[in-house]
Amino acid sequence: MGPRRVLVLLSTVMLLVLTPSVASAHHPTRPPEPELLTTGLSGAWGSTVGPDGALYVAATTGAIFRVDPRTGATTTFASGLPTAPNGGPHDVAFVRGTAYVLVGFITEEAGGARGNVDGIYRVDGPSSSTLVADIGQFARDYPPTTDYFIATGVPYALEPYAGGFLVTDGHLNRVYQVDLDGSVSVRIAFDNIVPTGLDVVGSRVYMAEAGPLPHLAADGKVVTFGKRSTTATEVAAGGPLMVDVQAGHGHDLYALAQGDWPLGGQAGSPAAPNTGQLLKVGRHGSLELVADGLDQPVSFQVIRGTAYVVTLGGEVWTVDLDKRHGRH
Repeated sequence: MGPRRVLVLLSTVMLLVLTPSVASAHHPTRPPEPELLTTGLSGAWGSTVGPDGALYVAATTGAIFRVDPRTGATTTFASGLPTAPNGGPHDVAFVRGTAYVLVGFITEEAGGARGNVDGIYRVDGPSSSTLVADIGQFARDYPPTTDYFIATGVPYALEPYAGGFLVTDGHLNRVYQVDLDGSVSVRIAFDNIVPTGLDVVGSRVYMAEAGPLPHLAADGKVVTFGKRSTTATEVAAGGPLMVDVQAGHGHDLYALAQGDWPLGGQAGSPAAPNTGQLLKVGRHGSLELVADGLDQPVSFQVIRGTAYVVTLGGEVWTVDLDKRHGRH
């Protein structure tokens, strides 16, 4: 695909086009119907579970929303974070009770204003934040060996790790280690695989890979690596256009796909409406369908046996995972 791999992650607001086909996922029984929890989260993108147990959603409009997982009541936790026509807050995470936000695709190289900074920002108050780490400048100073055309890359997902963070870059095809003192380093680099969502379980990092155009099933993967790993090990494959990965109950691992790639679609086109899927990683690398019909999902979290799926249209849908697997 060459240097245009970044467009996999973009539409008018950097829409991911990540999706496994129904044929590639095992679904022996009809999955439970997702239920709508809330709407109106304009620009919704990455998400996390806060220290209070609520769902927090980053939005490219410059806001962080707090969603009560029981009632769906939504409030604005923070606003005024940096934005640009095609970028803004991509993800949010908490370290020792403080919220940090990954802001991406706002630099001049990406069509934003001169002086805009891609990086991690600390939330200091309802409408104030401080830049902690300039990821865009690090990317300029230390370019990858793979092809690229946006020097500052496309920071996508943020996950607490080793007292700081891991950050995926879907354009420069690598994972950064970012410390709270602002230092940035390349934790692990890849070929053109388009890394997306992250989760950390103990000492293991799990990562979703979208795969390059045309998003063949074999290219959509969940992989893992450890603290000293220099390469990633495949966990599951066969779900093209993976967006996110999360651990659930026990040793269960789930992955999210945005939907079917439009036939003849251009790079950056959104997935077909209502074709997104939530998948469970099974034995021997299989993928089992948990829920389908999701409308362009972009991230998800698991809270007390329920998956909370965030969509590009600003909705949050729930899927009862315990019911799906016969647990009560």
